[in-house]
Amino acid sequence: MFVRNFTRLSAVFPVLAFAGCSNLPLPFDPNLFQSFGYQMAELMEREEKVVIDPEELAALKALDEIPQIWQQRVGESKIARFAVAYDDEAVYVADEKGQLTSLDPRTGAVDWTVKTKFRFSGGVGAGQGMVLVGTSKGEVLAYNSTGHALWTAQVSSEILSPPRIHSNIVIVRTVDARIYGLDAISGVNKWVYQGATPPLTVRSAAGVAVTQGAVFAGFAGGKMVAMSLFNGNVGWEAIVSQPRGVTELERMTDITSSPTVDDQLVCAAAYQGRVGCFQIIDGAQIWSRESSSDAGLTMDRDYVYVTEDNGVIAAYDKRSGASMWKQVKLGSKKLTTPLIDGQYIVIGDDKGYVNLLRNYDGVTLMRSPTDGSAILSQPQHIPGGFVVQTAKGGVFAFRTK
Repeated sequence: MFVRNFTRLSAVFPVLAFAGCSNLPLPFDPNLFQSFGYQMAELMEREEKVVIDPEELAALKALDEIPQIWQQRVGESKIARFAVAYDDEAVYVADEKGQLTSLDPRTGAVDWTVKTKFRFSGGVGAGQGMVLVGTSKGEVLAYNSTGHALWTAQVSSEILSPPRIHSNIVIVRTVDARIYGLDAISGVNKWVYQGATPPLTVRSAAGVAVTQGAVFAGFAGGKMVAMSLFNGNVGWEAIVSQPRGVTELERMTDITSSPTVDDQLVCAAAYQGRVGCFQIIDGAQIWSRESSSDAGLTMDRDYVYVTEDNGVIAAYDKRSGASMWKQVKLGSKKLTTPLIDGQYIVIGDDKGYVNLLRNYDGVTLMRSPTDGSAILSQPQHIPGGFVVQTAKGGVFAFRTK
């Protein structure tokens, strides 16, 4: 998420604050402009020197390492945040140069590779025998499990999050706050939902959650929407967080990550706002608490786990919202969305470490390095463990069982 030092950025490049407006006239290619803004934000963030307590780092260094199963390499990611996908005994990874690769989850060996002419910006999504990626120009590419191209569809703008597939509908979210429902067989557009686009928003890879015939998505301004998977009709809307403050920057409270769902609840977290859980059936609020998260959250049968700002992992009681524990000593201020793996919570960080926490009290049990570059997306389950992808293109699998 790229919002820190935004005031300074706006002073240098005022139009960056309005890059999310699709109607803004630009004298050059908008994708190049967005890429430049992305890199400028990264540069400004690096000026903030983060100092970690030496004792904290020493305690982390003393931990046992998580057993590594294998490692592989694809192209590096300078802008995009690719998620690893696992489906039907295969691991799928993509890179910005337009390469899609299938790996053996047991050994990391390459099963097949597809090299395209496209610039990938979002992915990978997988399910129902399909593999899905999105591009910086709004193309959606669908392949089967052997790498054979099925179809290509065009949507309105850049795709930053992995497309999802459920009940023969492919769900695609674009950077201009649209959500598309595409026919999984042909790629034909069946419906589209247009979310609100305030003048100042956070550029993020927020996706969607899908369950029980419904699609759940969070938007700028702290609003969450439930819509029909089959026709896009809105079932309900809920406010996760209300804007506060005087300036536009202070009032920004976007939901910049995907909601998390179970069979009864849907929960979401907003940047500079709150975390809350709602009933799936009608959007009634169950609980809400002060929180700020740009990375996201997940939940199990007891707790909601939130990656909060400044390197904090917090656990809240799923039914009441009571604070159960917080882990603040993970050696980094930028963490991924947590992954639940049995009794463990798995988190990656911007220095390329993966951390294994105990789910009921947040104690850090094990920690392992990768290649020293940032892990940008949520770790992904594979049989017996999990896999992560780094900004340098490293793909690392670890064993937890």
